[in-house]
Amino acid sequence: MELTIKNITEEILGDYTSLLQTYYDLHAHPELSFREWETAERISARLKSEGIEFRSIAGSGILARITPSSPLATPTTAIVLRADIDALPICEETDLPHRSCNEGVMHACGHDMHATILLGTLTLLNRHRDALRHTIFGLFQPGEELNPGGAKLVLEENPFEGYNIVAFLGNHVEPTLPTGAVGICSGKYMAACDELHFTIRGKGGHAALRERIVDPILPTAELIRNLYNLPATAPAEVGGTILSIGRIEANGATNVVPDAVRLEGTMRTFDEEWRAALKEKIEVVCKEIEAEHGVCVENNFGEGYPSVVNTPALADAAGEILGGLFEVRALGTRPTGEDFGYYTERYPSLFYRLGVGYSGEEFGASRAGSLHTSTFTPDTRAIGLGVAAMTMLALEIA
Repeated sequence: MELTIKNITEEILGDYTSLLQTYYDLHAHPELSFREWETAERISARLKSEGIEFRSIAGSGILARITPSSPLATPTTAIVLRADIDALPICEETDLPHRSCNEGVMHACGHDMHATILLGTLTLLNRHRDALRHTIFGLFQPGEELNPGGAKLVLEENPFEGYNIVAFLGNHVEPTLPTGAVGICSGKYMAACDELHFTIRGKGGHAALRERIVDPILPTAELIRNLYNLPATAPAEVGGTILSIGRIEANGATNVVPDAVRLEGTMRTFDEEWRAALKEKIEVVCKEIEAEHGVCVENNFGEGYPSVVNTPALADAAGEILGGLFEVRALGTRPTGEDFGYYTERYPSLFYRLGVGYSGEEFGASRAGSLHTSTFTPDTRAIGLGVAAMTMLALEIA
């Protein structure tokens, strides 16, 4: 049977109660990055009940596979559908009946909805293997929220060897988009994100006896100022650059100058050559501070995720495919990071946004809340729409 928007929608409506219960169960039992063992068991149970082949990957992840049954299909080509499954160290502050049962852990970034949508999509596609043109992989990926990123560990296992991956697809819920909308960005989309760690070492002592100390405080202030000036040196064509210091630790007192000051921050870029060049510029700034003030500046880069770059042809195709059912909005670049960038480095890829901010008069981010907050409450009606979008893309995008 040919799958159309109409019968896809009818099947989703038939499964909606089951999907909603799956979502409630996942939301109530969140687990932190690389510890998603019970989450994997819940996902496995659903896949097993549907007769879908699967195995573990990257520790606490799950990789499902559906092989097409049509004689016209090309099973050596494949589409990968990805959902992240980890939660955040946030104490939930909602009054939902399915609120988190795990104290201090919450699905505050929608990964529970991502997993539910992928389960619903695989269920539909498995029932219609005769409509598939390619092998379908369903990747339930652990550890998106924590370096080195589950995506990197997935690729280290080389799970798609022997397949020609024609599209690697992932979505993310977005409370600033109304339910019923999807957001797509062609080309550079999300930033590479690296951690910055500095220690400025001097010689502490009594704050009133300046001649006896090597004060690390002033050079720290100059270091921060010089770091914040670096984004302005970026070439125009590389896109936005962000350097932010979020943590300063100097354990002195009103009359005590500390021996050292520690800084932590983040660096966001959209171009790999500029990313490397900016790191070199930071090293130069550190050396200049050392030479001017007689302190030692230790600099450690925490290598983060690469930039998410959507394949333009897939972005264009997705807009056409989804335009009949969704309001498709063009998105600009976004300085947040995502380990989906590892996939975009290797395969033709698309990472799109699914509106969960309610709709019509109900619309407003204030109702859904913001990502990574204790009150994030996405519109559950978006689950069915998310399944429809991912199913349509899996069937038609390549």
